[in-house]
Amino acid sequence: MALDILASIAIVVVVIVALGVILVFNSLITARNRVKNAWAQIDVQLKKRADLVYNLAEVVKGYSKHEKNVFEEVTKRRTGILGSSSQDEVIAQSNALSASMKSVFAVAEAYPELKANQGYLDLQRQLVSLEDGIARARMVYNDVVTIYNTRIATFPQNILAPPLGFGETGLLETDAIDRLAVKVKL
Repeated sequence: MALDILASIAIVVVVIVALGVILVFNSLITARNRVKNAWAQIDVQLKKRADLVYNLAEVVKGYSKHEKNVFEEVTKRRTGILGSSSQDEVIAQSNALSASMKSVFAVAEAYPELKANQGYLDLQRQLVSLEDGIARARMVYNDVVTIYNTRIATFPQNILAPPLGFGETGLLETDAIDRLAVKVKL
């Protein structure tokens, strides 16, 4: 009789532990998927920006035939962003695109009639709006990453996370964020 009670208690304990592990695992999966989704939102915004920058460069190109290298660089960076497969590649290509954008705006400054062109002005406004969206998406990403990192660092997740394959994810730091931003003059 005492053996049956001990066996029943052992089974209950095993079931409770198993349910706890399942709950922890599922919460970690949910948190990791939120991090992936937040990065995907940034990625979508950066790809939209790459397309918008390309369109902006095309408008400027119509006014300045002799600035071919500037437009080739924008095209190269846009292709790089669209073809990137990792977060680091996207950030590196976005940084390079931001640098290329300075050249596009420098060319535009030399053409007063271009700065008055409605299509050019509309594209610049869209770019400003998109930059605001990217900034918001980066904030959401960092918030979600902080929640995820906190979750895997607290008890009991900190015991279960490493063997289950959950590791810390890096935040988008200020330096990386500054490099992603395109300075727009209206």
